Amino acid sequence: MGAVRIAIAGLLVAAAVIVGLIVNAHHPGLLFASAPPIFGDWQPHVGPGTPAALLIAFLVVAKGPELAQHRFALPIAYVTATLWTFSLAMIDGWDRFVTRLTTVDEYLHEVPGVTDIPAMLTGFTQRILDFQPDSWTTHVSGHPPGALLTFVSLDRVGLGGGTVASIFCVLVGSLAVVAIPKAIGDNAVLPFLVLFPGAIWVGASADGMFMGVAAVGIYLLTRWPLLGGIVLGWCLFLSYGLVLLAPLAIAALWRQGDRFGAIGRRIGWALAGALAVVAAFAVSGFWWLDGYELVKIRYYQGIGDVRPYWYWVWANLAALALVIGPAGVRGLRKDKWIIAAGIAILAADLSGLSKAETERIWLPFAVWLLAGTAKLDRRWLTAQAVTALAVNHLVLTNW
Repeated sequence: MGAVRIAIAGLLVAAAVIVGLIVNAHHPGLLFASAPPIFGDWQPHVGPGTPAALLIAFLVVAKGPELAQHRFALPIAYVTATLWTFSLAMIDGWDRFVTRLTTVDEYLHEVPGVTDIPAMLTGFTQRILDFQPDSWTTHVSGHPPGALLTFVSLDRVGLGGGTVASIFCVLVGSLAVVAIPKAIGDNAVLPFLVLFPGAIWVGASADGMFMGVAAVGIYLLTRWPLLGGIVLGWCLFLSYGLVLLAPLAIAALWRQGDRFGAIGRRIGWALAGALAVVAAFAVSGFWWLDGYELVKIRYYQGIGDVRPYWYWVWANLAALALVIGPAGVRGLRKDKWIIAAGIAILAADLSGLSKAETERIWLPFAVWLLAGTAKLDRRWLTAQAVTALAVNHLVLTNW
């Protein structure tokens, strides 16, 4: 079955590329992606990060499985994942890395205008719809205020600007490499998480930061449900799509053999933590459901109305195959973490609210699909590295 899955994934990627090229040739701009199924441009290139990425990949393949059992495996993996992500970003160059979050569509564009945080929260929904003089930029309007609030807070403590924001996203995103093995109770997945091809889009996008926060929240649910609930409650205000973390949250709270009462108490504590965050934002003037309804309108005011569902509903999955790599595809099995992540991804895909750019948008869910890689050997680690290096060197990604 593993070989069949790999073959299907390969055909899916090939079909997405070929059909995408044909559509772009006959209907330029329809897909709004020059290198489908990836949002970027076909542009073979190398950069200052190329030697470092090759070296890190070689070392992880050679020593990763042994180091996964080391007493300091988690901190070693975190540092290595951070360096891997950073080296991939440097293939595109430093200037591109530090400006990805400063463009006219991004969060940092709005930071200087937020002089009153309570007023920003109270009036946030009034600025979501497009074609108004004070409409939020694309990314701010498409997310709850927690994402903007994060970058505003960094700026307020003297850590403003694109350089700090990009580094922050990498540092927080790499926490997923530590949180996931702790949640699933298996360090053998560490090398595969370190060489996660999706790291291309962690450095640097806010979605990479969302991935790290979400993974930490899921891990905390397995130990301290109240604290985990608070963190996942915060996730609801980073991205509307993170409501789909619910299946992973259930997987974290469910322990085989437990009585229903024990599971019910854990769910109760988790809900209490999450609802406390929802209440705090509501008191501050932002109601999540109002924002979500307006965002659906804003989505179809822009390129969401252009990109065809018939293509992206399956091409999204081709992009996902590149994000998780061959090892991620090979390791898919009947596992509660993989099933939960799969449910979230399919819901997002079929909703039509995820058309393209899912290589970054689905990072918080996609990374959990690597939970099944624990028993794979070095050949699959090599395949992960090759996939990441090939995509990063052939496509100039937007993130």
